[in-house]
Formats: sequence, C-alpha cells, structure tokens
Amino acid sequence: MTAPAASPTVSRRTALGALAGAAAAFTIVNPRAVRGDDANRKLTLGVVGLGGRGAWIAGLFQKHGGYQIAAVADYFQPVADAAGERFGVPANRRFSGLSGYRKVIDAKVDAVVLETPPCFFPAHVKAAVAAGCHVYMAKPVAVDVPGCLAVLAAAKTAASKGKTFLIDFQTRTDPYFQEAMRLVHDGVLGPVSMMSSAYTDEGHDDPPKRPTIEDRLQRNVWGTDHELGGGPLVTAGIHAIDISLWAAGRLPVSAMGIGTRGRKNPQVDAHDCFSLSYDYGAGLIHNHRGEHVKNLHGFACSLQVFGQDAVMEGAYDGKTWVHGVNKSYKGGMVVGLYQAGAERNIATFHKSVLAGDASNPTVEPSVNAALACILGREAAFRGAKLTWAEMMKEQKRYEADLTGLRE
Repeated sequence: MTAPAASPTVSRRTALGALAGAAAAFTIVNPRAVRGDDANRKLTLGVVGLGGRGAWIAGLFQKHGGYQIAAVADYFQPVADAAGERFGVPANRRFSGLSGYRKVIDAKVDAVVLETPPCFFPAHVKAAVAAGCHVYMAKPVAVDVPGCLAVLAAAKTAASKGKTFLIDFQTRTDPYFQEAMRLVHDGVLGPVSMMSSAYTDEGHDDPPKRPTIEDRLQRNVWGTDHELGGGPLVTAGIHAIDISLWAAGRLPVSAMGIGTRGRKNPQVDAHDCFSLSYDYGAGLIHNHRGEHVKNLHGFACSLQVFGQDAVMEGAYDGKTWVHGVNKSYKGGMVVGLYQAGAERNIATFHKSVLAGDASNPTVEPSVNAALACILGREAAFRGAKLTWAEMMKEQKRYEADLTGLRE
C-alpha cells in the first residue's frame, strides 16, 4: 500500500523480484499437524520487494516472532543485499532482477510476502499459488481489470489447496471502525442516501522518462504510472474507496467525474486530483475527493456516511464514531493504524496458516476495492460516465514496458 504521509519514515515498496529457498535449519510447518505449543513454531518466509515498505514490513514479520525470513529479493541487488544483512539472510539467498521470483518459489518457502509494484502481482501470485505457497500481499492487487481477475482466480485456487491468502488493508482491522460499521449495517443510521470520502497525500515523484523504466521502479515513482502502480487513485485513494464499499455493503453501479494533473511538470498522463461521483443504485450516491500533490497539505483519509437518523464518521488517523438521533457510538481516536493494522494482519496470517484456515476473507473486498478505484480512474480519465458492467466487459489492459530491464 501507499504509506500515508502521516508516516514520513515509511515509503512504498519499490522493487521486483524473487525469493529463494529456506535453509535446512528452518522449521517448515505442516498446518494440519499443528497442536498446542506448535502455534509458536516459525514459518519460513520470503519477501519479494525490499524497498521502503517492503523492508519495513519485513521488520514487522521478524518482530512478530513466528517467522524466519529465509530469503529476500528486489529488482536492485544493493537493496536485496541491504535487507539480507539486516535480516540475517545468507548472501546466496539474496536475489535481484525480474525473474528471481521463480527461484524463490522453486525453493518452496512456506509463504511469500509480495511488496512489489502492483503490475507484477498477478504473475507473482499465480506462480506462488501454483507452487503451494501461502501468500501475504500488499494492495492494490493489480493495475487493471484483467490483473484483478487474475489475482482473484489465484486466490480461489489457493483456497482450494487449503492455503492462506491475505491482502494487507489496515482499516478493516481497527476496532473502532469495526463497531461503527456494524452499526451502519445494523441500520442504526436509518436509510442511507449519501457517502462522502476523501484522501489526500503528498503524491509521488514523476521524473522525466528515460530509455528504460528502471528508475521508475523505486522511490514510489511507480505510484504515478497507470501501467506500474495504477495511478494515485488506485495506489493510494483505494483506502478511502475501500471503507466506502465496506459501509455501502455493495458495489457501485457506475461512476463519473473529472480528474486533472496538479503536480509540477507531469511526465505521464495519470491524474493526481479527482472529483468523483459513484452511484450504488437504490438511492445511494457517493462522492470522493482525491488530491495527491506535493504541497504540504499532508495525509488525510476519511469517510462520512449520512443516514436519516445518524451519521457515521471515520478517519484513518482521527476520530471514528456514530452520532445520531436515537443511538450514538462515541468511538475513539484511530492512531498509528498504518503499523498497528499491519501487525494485526501479520498475526492473523500466522494463526491462519498454522490452523489451516483458508477462508481468506480479505480477498474479495480487496479485489472489489481495486476494481472500484479503476472504475473511478477510467471515468475521470475519459470524462464520461462508466458503468461497472461496461468496465468489466471492456477488460482494458495496462501493460508495463519492461524493455531493457534485467531478467
């Protein structure tokens, strides 16, 4: 995911690549054999993508205590080596280049953690699942509709094999949000006709293009590109769109709106400022405001749900509560969710793997959130109303140009 600007020390994952096998000394756990104290046994782990967020989240896995980082990979060898030194991974288990992930998967680690630019997720996920690995991945799951559907298909295959597949959204792990959303779904707000969401941050760099895209695979630059990261709405605004879908309990029928480029000297076409309107049918509309420009405004992610009897307000970094005519929920301040949510997901992943739990409840909502962002992106880019059905039928692809990159 995109690190909220409120967490300036944490940058996005930047690299591609691969993992390789676990050392023989590491314990490989058979989930079906877990009993009692076995819940404390370690899973061998490979981390693919060791840029800012990749290295950061690898540290959280290590901190958890239930994992042994057995291999690391990044498109850039110095990045892989730095991570390897930090996590005690032998030099011969640090990989780089585009195709390193095949070596990792062939080595049969218990689980892979995917923190690369999203354009690589569909291929990496498919290979990991085919080899029988558990999967923990960042979001967005892909940059286009075909990629989203490929990840969904791979996740279904993982479930059929009894493998855990977790997509790392943080907001849905928060107790205040969970209770507020329960009240929304229980009808405390009364009939809901309007939702309003917002997401602002300091955006991503957009340097002049070079002969290859290698320099756009680091320092969050890829987040600006449709082909590499999906663009700012898909890469970052997805947090606000996800909680909007959570509140609505259904998918939008259509979207329309406008977008523009507010950053200095834009090099690619992706918009970084959005004003969108989603129609969910049955009288429910949703407006979204997105702004991703380096102007010191900073990070904010919020949702308001307006019903006849009450209003629910939630913030990724702020108060989440319900205030109404007949019933209210005082909620509380959501603080440190970026790390706390990831830590909760890492703990859930460990428990699920050891318990053989392949229910994988994060998959469908995460895929739907990516698709809803793609719907808004495409509607704004075209300046025309676009229905969900039209988007799914069209199956528009965004292909990254990998010419000149190292295999």
